[in-house]
Amino acid sequence: MSTSRPLLSLRNLLLADAATCAAMGLALVLGAAPLAALTGLPAVLLSYVGLALLPIAAFMLLVALRPALQPAGAWLVIAGNGAWVAASFALLLTGWVAPTTLGIAFVVVQALAVALLAKLEHGALRAA
Repeated sequence: MSTSRPLLSLRNLLLADAATCAAMGLALVLGAAPLAALTGLPAVLLSYVGLALLPIAAFMLLVALRPALQPAGAWLVIAGNGAWVAASFALLLTGWVAPTTLGIAFVVVQALAVALLAKLEHGALRAA
């Protein structure tokens, strides 16, 4: 009889969060200009956000790969995800940018994906 970790373990969720964060960061950095044209979001904003996501992804990876998961690190990831979601909606609500319909959808969908990850991580952390 073998014991295996559940698919939605905190470690797996943190690894998925790190991977998606890194992928989004690279996509925003490398594709800032074409994404800006499609979304109506400023290319410089997309580029800087992408650059900011790379060390965040590295931190998530470090938290996930520790031999013993540290609750403080996981809580910081969850809080950071919550801040990301709030900032995403604030970006749309402040009028600071004038995104296209696709741009609004882009911001909302990624914010909801991050919120889902944070909720799953929170549940996994509380269960651990």
